[in-house]
Amino acid sequence: MKPLTVDMLRAHLMAASLTAMGTEVLAFLALLVLPVSQQVFSSTRFQLLALALIVSGVIVMRQIAHAAFDLAIQDHHATRAGRPFLIEADCPRRWFVVLHLRFTGRPFVLVGH
Repeated sequence: MKPLTVDMLRAHLMAASLTAMGTEVLAFLALLVLPVSQQVFSSTRFQLLALALIVSGVIVMRQIAHAAFDLAIQDHHATRAGRPFLIEADCPRRWFVVLHLRFTGRPFVLVGH
């Protein structure tokens, strides 16, 4: 498998794991606050709900990363210099900009001042 493909998959898996962790926190809070039995969490309905939350979380994270990338381009914190994108060290949304570039498989270079 190409390194670029591996990087794209890794970015999607990271986003999925972060949203899965958020789903687990919500389930834990539901156990503490609501009168929910533990058997609910092993049901097919809950598993499908968790899967839907994870997929929608990745989609939302992709949209946020894309918006951050667009803002970075507008504010000149990210520029295209030939093939790779150059991302300034002082970019306020650098994490999301890099995530967008990894989601889309575009090469980038982090540059400092």
